[in-house]
Amino acid sequence: MKLMEQKILECGTVLPGNILKVGNFLNQQLDVDFLTEVGKEIARLYKDAGVTKIMTIEASGIAIAVMAAQAMHVPAVIVKKHPSANLSKDVYFAQIASYTHNNVYTAVVAKEYLNKNDNVLIVDDFLACGNAIKGLKSIIESAGAKLAGCAIAIEKAFQHGGDELRAQGIRIESLAVVESMTDSTITFKP
Repeated sequence: MKLMEQKILECGTVLPGNILKVGNFLNQQLDVDFLTEVGKEIARLYKDAGVTKIMTIEASGIAIAVMAAQAMHVPAVIVKKHPSANLSKDVYFAQIASYTHNNVYTAVVAKEYLNKNDNVLIVDDFLACGNAIKGLKSIIESAGAKLAGCAIAIEKAFQHGGDELRAQGIRIESLAVVESMTDSTITFKP
C-alpha cells in the first residue's frame, strides 16, 4: 500500500534497536481518516476469505483491527495482555515474547468470544519476529477455529518473522514491508 509507505516516510522515526516509531499516526495519536483507508484495504485483500472475526492484541493493533472489522462488518476480538478481574476464568491463553518491550506476557481471551465455527483474521500494527502472530495462532487453534490469515500494517522483513510464518503456509498481507532501516533511511521491499 503506497499510502502506508508514504505515511511512514513522512511521519516515521527510526529509533535505536530497530524500532520504527509511528505513534503519531498509527498507534498513539490516531490519524482516523488514514486508518479508515487501512481498514478498507485490509477488507479488500481478504474480501473472499470468509472472515467471521478479526483478532488483535491490546493495545497498538486495536485501532487497525477496529477499522478492518468495520469495513468487513465482523466483530473485532481484543486479546488482553494480562488476565484481569473483569475477564472470565474460562479463557484461551498463550505465552508471547514481546520484541519491543523485551518481556514475556500471558495473552488471554474469554472462550465465549471465539469458537470452532470462526474463521479469524489476525490484524496487527507490526510484524517483526512473528511472536505475537504465533501466540494468536495458538489461541485460534485452541478454540478449534481456522486462521484466515494475517493483515499487518508494517512488516520489518529484515527480522524474518514474516518469512517464517509464510513458510508455515500462513497467508500474510503486509501493507508496507520495510527491507532495511538506518537513522536516516527507510527502504521498502518492491
